[in-house]
Amino acid sequence: MSASTPTTPAASLTSAPTASAGTVAAAGPGRRTHLAVRTLQIVLALFFAVASAGPKLVGHSSAAEGFDSIGYGDWYMYLVGGLELAGAVALVIPILSGISALALMGLMIGAFVTQLTAFDGENALTPVIFFMLLAVVAVVRRRHNAELVAFVRDRF
Repeated sequence: MSASTPTTPAASLTSAPTASAGTVAAAGPGRRTHLAVRTLQIVLALFFAVASAGPKLVGHSSAAEGFDSIGYGDWYMYLVGGLELAGAVALVIPILSGISALALMGLMIGAFVTQLTAFDGENALTPVIFFMLLAVVAVVRRRHNAELVAFVRDRF
């Protein structure tokens, strides 16, 4: 074993990566992962835009009744619908996809708490499932967050 080769697991974690390992790590997810997550982003965006935000933004009676039963008026229904629509659009824009997934995860936390407190947990599993799917997108697209920060810093 040469003197430059780390001998402990801790030393190997702190040592500089080799050229080939560094290029693989910098490259990001593989092609299959990219395509699978991109497909997931599109499906999630369609769900949030059409099935979730749509009824809220058009004031459908089923959405209005739900928001009335939790004690908030139409203004909150339109606010949540607008946030869901904005998140859906941002989910398919590459540089915004990571931060959008995080923001929609925040909405899912609110939806989960609402399901537990106002609806006795009737559909509490639905926001949990969407939270987990959004977490996959957020983890795979996390490098886009750094790109977004760098983009904003360059502008100001």
